[in-house]
Amino acid sequence: MFQALVKAKAALGPRAAGWVRTMASNQLLVAPPKALLKPLSVPTRLLLGPGPSNLSPRTMAAGGLQMIGHMHKEMYQIMDEIKEGVQYVFQTRNPLTLVISGSGHCALEAALVNVLEPGDSFLVGVNGIWGQRAADIGERLGAQVHPMTKDPGGHYTLQEVEEGLAQHKPVLLFLTHGESSSGVLQPLDGLGELCHRYKCLLLVDSVASLGGTPLYMDQQGIDILYSGSQKVLNAPPGTSLLSFSDTAKKKIYSRKTKPSSFYLDVKHLANIWGCDGQPRMYHHTTPVISLYSLREGLALLAEQGLENSWRRHREAAAYLHGRLQALGLRLFVKDPALRLPTVTTVAVPAGYDWKDIVSYLIDRCGIEITGGLGPSTGKGYPGKASPPALRPPRLPRSPGAALMIPLGTPLSPVPVPTVSLSGSVDGPPR
Repeated sequence: MFQALVKAKAALGPRAAGWVRTMASNQLLVAPPKALLKPLSVPTRLLLGPGPSNLSPRTMAAGGLQMIGHMHKEMYQIMDEIKEGVQYVFQTRNPLTLVISGSGHCALEAALVNVLEPGDSFLVGVNGIWGQRAADIGERLGAQVHPMTKDPGGHYTLQEVEEGLAQHKPVLLFLTHGESSSGVLQPLDGLGELCHRYKCLLLVDSVASLGGTPLYMDQQGIDILYSGSQKVLNAPPGTSLLSFSDTAKKKIYSRKTKPSSFYLDVKHLANIWGCDGQPRMYHHTTPVISLYSLREGLALLAEQGLENSWRRHREAAAYLHGRLQALGLRLFVKDPALRLPTVTTVAVPAGYDWKDIVSYLIDRCGIEITGGLGPSTGKGYPGKASPPALRPPRLPRSPGAALMIPLGTPLSPVPVPTVSLSGSVDGPPR
């Protein structure tokens, strides 16, 4: 090796010297940023807005663990444990269950990119921002998109869905289980059976609902289900959960065209997540540290138990709703049965600008709530709450058409805070 270097030096001689002179003669045009020469400063805040949620100490500790290779056997073991956790929180036995290296929005794109082909009929429930996004992506993929549009706060009945299925004969129906831009909980019972009767796949967004309200992928006949890491799971944003039924898998594996995205191609993702029974091959570098934290978020929910988590969110929502109504505020979703337990939306009081309310809470109290999203923008402000006798650091997301207040889980035993218009934070007696 040394002799080879000596020969190379002799052969290159003047040319190598010229390269060095050229490098030395060019001055840096951009100086080191002054901001990066100072310590990182992050404020302490109670996140009761659209997400992300506050992290638990255990999840934060996982984020501080040492890096290992994304293809090490130990990492594959962690990924397998995560997959089992996803199957638990989704209540599914689907082998094609995995995690996307991207937010919940990325999981939505992954589902649509793999299932839809140009010309496919796509029926979309548009009762908030997430239906709008699904329709937009479907159009970009060349699908024939048929939106079922409702005002914010609306939901879909079995009769309305059947009318759409009969008219448009779609290969895929999209519905949002927890519409965080309005605080609506979409009933799912019977929809899977209905879709299958019309040979249509059912795709459900559970980003804002997973872990906070009952959801049974297999029993409810959901073909494709996705969620995010940064809501009820209280893990850092940037990873998302996704599962496909065997019927959905057949649709994907019998495509006439390749998916338009290599990064989100489920056949490749299935391999790195150990879903295809084949030796794992390199596809992309997974976010190792984020997966540590996701694993812990799933572990905390598994330890608490889904049914306990659902109960605590239900109780917390009831407590919060009562306190808000006692202040004279009007809840945006009128029917209590259709209120999403993880997202409380409150109509903006007459004479108030929602931006002023949001700014007051974050500037004076260090509490984040937000205004509406998409079609609900300007109609209210969103925030979130945590179950009674509990308190953050574990809270999920809630954006909506009014004061949106999401509930987190699992939470530590301490009094629950509620957010009032005066900016005070209160809770049940200790």
